[in-house]
Amino acid sequence: MEFSRRKFSALVAGSLTLPLLKIAPALAAEKVVRIGFQKYGTLVLLKGKGLLEQKLAKIGYTVSWKEFPAGPQLLEALNVGAIDFGTTGETPPIFAQAAGAPVVYVAHEPPAPLGEAILVPKDSSIKSVAELKGKTVVLNKGSNVHFLLVKALEEAGLKYSDIKTSFLPPADARAAFERGAVDAWVIWDPFQAAAEVAIEARELRNGEGIVPNHQFYLSTKNFVVDHSQAVDIVLEAVGEIDEWAKANTSAAAAELAPSVGIPEDVLAIALKRQSYGVKALDAAVVTQQQAIADTFFGLGLIPNKISIADVVRKGGA
Repeated sequence: MEFSRRKFSALVAGSLTLPLLKIAPALAAEKVVRIGFQKYGTLVLLKGKGLLEQKLAKIGYTVSWKEFPAGPQLLEALNVGAIDFGTTGETPPIFAQAAGAPVVYVAHEPPAPLGEAILVPKDSSIKSVAELKGKTVVLNKGSNVHFLLVKALEEAGLKYSDIKTSFLPPADARAAFERGAVDAWVIWDPFQAAAEVAIEARELRNGEGIVPNHQFYLSTKNFVVDHSQAVDIVLEAVGEIDEWAKANTSAAAAELAPSVGIPEDVLAIALKRQSYGVKALDAAVVTQQQAIADTFFGLGLIPNKISIADVVRKGGA
């Protein structure tokens, strides 16, 4: 009987060992970087080329991609743990941080102030930002253009409360704009370029001289700590795509056109207004981003004061 018990124990131990040995490597291979992207930009090009998958495979990671209509939605996914990394304009991470999301800035692209604008219909009687007083302006709430609107109104001697705002994502905003339901639309490229070309929307004010319009690469506190090497590799791949896109605007437009659904010639306009050269945030960029956060707090658009410096990755990019 004792022998039988020992034999049974040995058999059970042996039967458990083999599956565990098989499972352990499988678990190790389940390291994945979940990336959120929007229809346009460097991450779309990176996805299309497959470069990141090649680089991350060398350290045992895979990649999954998820598309979002705009930055606020992307960062909500980051907040709830549905993605690990993504890129947005200046404003979405401020709203996310103020709401308690564990967002971390890991890098940024240089300013691209021409890549966002306040547009009016081609036949609109409105000729200046000052004439928006009492008018309805549509935009994606919490997106990068939210700050452009605030600063353009300030420059024109208007208060944010002097206009009416309608908050819609890009596709719905364009529909409202085209049917005359709103007086102006604040939007970013490539939607900006598409509206300028397709329906001859007229630019009332772009960001030049009033807002920098940075693109930020963002992750979460836990992910940048637990997967620091993977984050570095993602940024390295982004840098390589940046260099290629800057030198090959037409080719980049051709690659983006099918996924974005916007003609190549329109995308070429947008790409020429884009900036390239991913790098870590320096003190000047942090100060600019802090100024945006302070402005939104002063307007009551975010509920509490936040410190941008507290959520910048140290020693990244």
